[in-house]
Amino acid sequence: MTSRRPPKDPYREREAARYEQPIASRELILELLAKAGRPLPAEHIAERLALRADWAREALARRLSAMVRDGQLLLDRRGRYGPVQEMALLRGRVSAHRDGYGFLIPDGDHPDLYLSPREMRVVMDGDRVVAAVSGVDARGRYEGSIVEVLERRHRRVVGRYRRDGGFAWLVPDDRRLGSEIVVTGSAIHGEARDGQIAVVEITHYADRQQPARGLLVEVLGEHLAPGMEIDIALRKHDLPWQWPAEVEDEAAAYKTRVTAADKRGREDFTHLPLITIDGEDARDFDDAVYAEPAGRGWRLLVAIADVGHYVRPASAIDTEAHRRGTSVYFPQRVIPMLPEALSNELCSLKPEVERLALVCEMSIGPRGAIKDYRFVRGVIRSHARTTYTQIAAVLAGDAALRARYEALLPHIDTLQRLYRALDGERRRRGAVEFESAEARIIYGEDRKIDRIEPVTRTVAHCIIEECMIAANRCAAEFLNARGLPALYRVHDRPAAEKVTALRSFLAEFGLQLGGGDEPSPADYRALMEVIAERPDRDLLQTPVLRSFKQAVYDAECRGHFGLALDAYAHFTSPIRRYPDLLVHRAIAHALRGRKAKSYHYTGEQMTALGEHCSLTERRADEATREVVAWLKCEFLQDRVGEVMSGQVSGVAAFGLFVTLDGAYTEGLVHITALPEDYYHFDPVHHRLVGERRRRTFRLGDRLTVRVMRVDLDERKIDLDYVGRDGEGTPMSAAPAPGKSPGKTRGKAKKAANGKPRR
Repeated sequence: MTSRRPPKDPYREREAARYEQPIASRELILELLAKAGRPLPAEHIAERLALRADWAREALARRLSAMVRDGQLLLDRRGRYGPVQEMALLRGRVSAHRDGYGFLIPDGDHPDLYLSPREMRVVMDGDRVVAAVSGVDARGRYEGSIVEVLERRHRRVVGRYRRDGGFAWLVPDDRRLGSEIVVTGSAIHGEARDGQIAVVEITHYADRQQPARGLLVEVLGEHLAPGMEIDIALRKHDLPWQWPAEVEDEAAAYKTRVTAADKRGREDFTHLPLITIDGEDARDFDDAVYAEPAGRGWRLLVAIADVGHYVRPASAIDTEAHRRGTSVYFPQRVIPMLPEALSNELCSLKPEVERLALVCEMSIGPRGAIKDYRFVRGVIRSHARTTYTQIAAVLAGDAALRARYEALLPHIDTLQRLYRALDGERRRRGAVEFESAEARIIYGEDRKIDRIEPVTRTVAHCIIEECMIAANRCAAEFLNARGLPALYRVHDRPAAEKVTALRSFLAEFGLQLGGGDEPSPADYRALMEVIAERPDRDLLQTPVLRSFKQAVYDAECRGHFGLALDAYAHFTSPIRRYPDLLVHRAIAHALRGRKAKSYHYTGEQMTALGEHCSLTERRADEATREVVAWLKCEFLQDRVGEVMSGQVSGVAAFGLFVTLDGAYTEGLVHITALPEDYYHFDPVHHRLVGERRRRTFRLGDRLTVRVMRVDLDERKIDLDYVGRDGEGTPMSAAPAPGKSPGKTRGKAKKAANGKPRR
């Protein structure tokens, strides 16, 4: 064999810092394959890299496998590796629709690929795949075909167990997962009954000829059993809810009190009357606040439980916390990120006991500007556990509560004055504010829902929010200035097409969004202040909110558009959010005088952690929403046939979504339930317009409806249209919407190519 000189690796130093026996970097391997112009087997890659030792070739094999797993390389059927980008392929995540079709959401900037029901037979929602662009349909959308499945999102599936004679199958609770899964056997004792909720572990994924097959591994029980909605959500969204044995062992070893060794080298803040302010049902208290006048401004302390002192990287508890990513808060049940020995005990800032904290001490100017700050590892003692309701009542003058907290009154009043200054600074910098209507489910003694009531936001909520935002700002600036790998809370500016659509909608109401092609947060704030004074503010606020992007976690500090900040990080909730714990670790590393080079994490690792934490956050939100939707449907089951009032909260080609008064949940008035006409859907102006009578239904309209049907499985409520205010008076003619995407009467009309729209 001819001796080959290995190519120069520009990332050799980085690899040498990570591994005792480094091999070629991923970048060099991709460059080598690109220059080869064709896929190569592993032995040819090893030859070109001049790798001869067995350990080096084994390390290369592991690296190539990892690159296939991450979607950088594709392994063909002849055992050759090729760069995905060089092979005109796209990697990404599958987003499925319950009607059978789906989309590939590419990792890069390429437009989404439409996946036909035939292509979707071999994948499930959430799978990571490699796909090829197979064409462009009549609507100009890219169409795709699945080339390779990189990673399966679902190994176990929860749903309704069905049996007919000797044949059994599972109907997935998540209809986006496709058709039924054939049950070929059981890994558990006992037999499930037809109609029960069960879990199947997939042994063979579906292909173009055969459906998926799997083993019955768990029977949850009857469909309407109490708490079943949470049991389903946990398994449907693959939420970790059981502690591994090694985690329980680690948690059992913690002491219940702070030791002298723990306090060594820390600043003592126990003499300061810090207090916690949380909800009535809170069990973990991870933040405490204190403020005092300082010259013309204030000194503010935000003390956060020092979770990083106890949870060390790569420990069993840390590994599980990373897997969970966040605590999940269901009605009447919490799935914590950390074991209770930490979350409810040693890291919980309980009153009158010493606790370790990472303290952000800030100097706030008279107009709310942060003049200076410092972070310090400290010991605190909370002087009171208070609630939002109590503090709001104290500030409102409640005599009994003011007497109860007499010793703390000066500090509580100072917090309110400080809040007003911070709120003023927030307004001046242009932070955007939306009115949110949250609801809380109240249970009766038999665990049946008694009522659903709105959550009232008080001045106490605002005080804590502003204090936490201030500390989060300082954490982001502290880390960004030192170049430490960290996770930032990033909220990017709205996309240009969303801004254009919003402006078109606002123009109909005589409203304008300033700022030209790139409106600033202040432009949005000015718009929201105008909207807030209008009677149709609910109608107008929703499209503005929908024009915003979703906030994510990222290793790049790109700022927070909604808060009008150049740098923002989550620092204040390490008990329940893994990104906050990572921020704590980075700050503690810097406080010990160490440099970024010696930090436990690299920038590349932090990027991956950001993607993971964003995913776990969305997973928790989706699971919580589904459980709440189930419970609201259950609440309305007893009200079928009842006439209720509500407001149009969404408009689609197939009907109107109406949020019911007193139930705080949406139901659908299908287009066939509206007064007879051909209706054109106008997505820009969020309305349906009747072709003959010019009758218009739009976002924000007040309607009277009848509850016709409640489907717990689908979390759907079907409504019938009864009427609305002014129904009998002549309607003002609506301007003809341009070319309609389709007009409907009886059922929604499909696009010209017969494929549903996304």
